[in-house]
Amino acid sequence: MSMSFIDLAAQQRRIRGQIDAAIASVLDSGAYVMGPQVREFEARLAVFGQAKLALSCANGTDAIALPLMAWGIGPGDAVFCPSFTFAATPEVVPWVGATPVFVDILEDTFNLDPAKLEAAIAGVKADGKLAPKVVIAVDLFGQPADYPAIKAICDREGLKLISDSAQGFGCTLEGQHPLHWADVATTSFFPAKPLGCYGDGGAVLTNDQDLWDLMDSFRVHGKAVAPDLVGRTFDHDTKYLNTRIGMNSRLDTIQAAILIEKLSIFQEEIDLRQVVAHRYAEGLKGAVLATPGVIAGGVSVWAQYVIEHGNRDGLAAHLKTQGVPTAVYYPVPMHVQAPYAAFPRGVGGLPVTEAKAETVLALPMHPYLGEADQQRIIDAIRAFNG
Repeated sequence: MSMSFIDLAAQQRRIRGQIDAAIASVLDSGAYVMGPQVREFEARLAVFGQAKLALSCANGTDAIALPLMAWGIGPGDAVFCPSFTFAATPEVVPWVGATPVFVDILEDTFNLDPAKLEAAIAGVKADGKLAPKVVIAVDLFGQPADYPAIKAICDREGLKLISDSAQGFGCTLEGQHPLHWADVATTSFFPAKPLGCYGDGGAVLTNDQDLWDLMDSFRVHGKAVAPDLVGRTFDHDTKYLNTRIGMNSRLDTIQAAILIEKLSIFQEEIDLRQVVAHRYAEGLKGAVLATPGVIAGGVSVWAQYVIEHGNRDGLAAHLKTQGVPTAVYYPVPMHVQAPYAAFPRGVGGLPVTEAKAETVLALPMHPYLGEADQQRIIDAIRAFNG
């Protein structure tokens, strides 16, 4: 009997009544775009993420682009990021005309290696062709990057720091959310994410009101915002006074209403994910090359539970025969894919990234994974002799 890789239906059954009522309230109001639920969700999201402000947008990719646009990042600028990530992370950098510089990852957490980052920055400065401007640290598979070390480097080098928490929103390090260190934290509400909606959506968290205002302008076609109106009068809707080239990146009101209900149970779901992760770690001891390491003091939201195996593809095929779905993140690192292959790489290349791409395998993971089903998965892995 097959099982779900991520069981979204189980969560929906739990809060279907609240979700239906939330959607109905939007339909009754007729405020389908930027309705009051959007502002309510942004306020609640900011509180959860230990931020002063949150700005919702159409998806997690735009969420990374918006601060780059607001900071004026462009041609001649270097943006440092991992290659072991989804395309959205480096994709936004060429959008603004800047250059992504790929940096290797740590062996145990799969997150950005601070030492390799430092070397990459030094290499770019020595080359002299690009100006280091931004670091994008990814909270891969749900756990925080080494923000104290990365932040120290950014401060020393005068760089902005983005926490790409598309997979990791809700993760903490010594009780602090990534924004404690980062200039902004971004996230995605793609349905499969730990906090996901029923479509697309994203958000940026920040403590900087001026930055929030600029991003608000960029997300709505470059509309005039409060700082643009200082000393002038405009008696019409400010969306018709355009002060910069922007985009259309608004979160639908229906998705905001859904996310308000999902956020109300999110912390409990994070706690349930810890139980599932612990059962995997205990049950798979000695059966695989490695189970996930978590940074000291860190709490992962376990967007994925990723093991390593010497015969990854063989194990995946075996599990499929047992009705156990799996996924591979990421079989082809970004720096070797055709659109990105010409961009710079950190000093020494990315050997850890390339090695992990051959061994990682994600197992079913969600808050509602029952103990019996999880034991089936563990037993099937332990029975594999390939």
